[in-house]
Amino acid sequence: MHLTRGRQKLVVIFALLTLVAAACSQQGGTTTTGGTTGATGGKVTVIGVWGGSEEESFKAMVKPFEDQTGIKVEYTGTRDINTVLTTGISSGLLPDAAGYFIGQTKQFADAGALKPLDDVIDMTTYKADTSAAVAALTVVNGKTYGIFTKVAVKGLIWYNPKVYKGTAPATFDALMQTPVSGSTKRWCVGLESGAASGWPGTDWIEDILLRQAGPDVYDKWVNGTQKWTSPEVKTAFQTFGKVVSADNVFGGPQTVLTTNFGDAGNPLFASTPGCLFHHQASFITDFFKKQGGAKDGDFDFFPMPDINPQYSGATGAGDVFGMFKDTPQTRALMKYLVTPEAQAIWVGRGGALSPNKKVTNYPDQISKRSADILAKAKVFRFDGSDLMPQAMNDAFWKAMLDFTKDQSKIDSILSSLDTVQASAYKK
Repeated sequence: MHLTRGRQKLVVIFALLTLVAAACSQQGGTTTTGGTTGATGGKVTVIGVWGGSEEESFKAMVKPFEDQTGIKVEYTGTRDINTVLTTGISSGLLPDAAGYFIGQTKQFADAGALKPLDDVIDMTTYKADTSAAVAALTVVNGKTYGIFTKVAVKGLIWYNPKVYKGTAPATFDALMQTPVSGSTKRWCVGLESGAASGWPGTDWIEDILLRQAGPDVYDKWVNGTQKWTSPEVKTAFQTFGKVVSADNVFGGPQTVLTTNFGDAGNPLFASTPGCLFHHQASFITDFFKKQGGAKDGDFDFFPMPDINPQYSGATGAGDVFGMFKDTPQTRALMKYLVTPEAQAIWVGRGGALSPNKKVTNYPDQISKRSADILAKAKVFRFDGSDLMPQAMNDAFWKAMLDFTKDQSKIDSILSSLDTVQASAYKK
């Protein structure tokens, strides 16, 4: 049973206060010489969005760092990261480091909360090992404020090859007409994610809009100059509406609203399959195995097919890590996390792609093919909601829940998003 949103915030904020108090009680006296082993002893308080298997992988990634330096990484996970960090900026109570949504980079940097990393990590190596488009996403006023610890390709259509034995449909229309039989539905979708509920639906809108209306419209929409009530955005919502209609989705709209995103694909592997397809990013394979009981060979994917053939493309996202307290321990952690050795640990465990070109230890063909899509995409766009201002992002999440619950309210939902847009993008 999940905590209510208000109580969940209180629990997380209390945990953050505990971490910060511990950090403030740390004794000084540690030094850094420029490498990850320069700082010894002490603690780094970290807050991020990872839970479950993702939290396990993060902790596995930092374990060698802890062993080498004697620095303890104290981690707290929450899906309500924006509220926690914004509250922390107002109160002055912040963790040493945090994983956060990239759209808040400028906001946090302008507030003086995020610390620049240009003299913390080797920027020449970082820029050489990371694609220019990705590295540029965390630059504010010429300075780098965040690093990517992992990335994911989105717009993947997952299926169980023991159930769906057809080829990849050439178009989205063909995909939506794939025959189903018995109680099996065409789609499995889950939008529940605690305080971040609704975000999986935003991925759907982003993938549809990019392929339906093209990158120019997508960019205007992300930047706040394309109205939500425009025909292009409304059509994207209506297309998603067909996916989560009672005829097409496992369990109906109510099940979509109450199913956690990590569990949403489980019916693919049931003895009586609940659905044929599941739309999710490359990280979902770890959830298939640990929460759905799937084995290698039980799942495969094809990229989301074209809607308008002139707008082929791919979407992706990444987990950004920033420094909020400039301490020797935090500097050492940031230096470590950006290395291929650190990122190879999470990649090797599955469910993650690395932004570092030197990381190649993908554990299976699924991961390698996912990484290949990112590398070869002619049109690539970063997760749109992650790039939006916090108020817009939060409203987008909520709109996906409201629309799924009652599609007849689409006009009022989009009009409300226009209202948020008009204020959220003001300088």
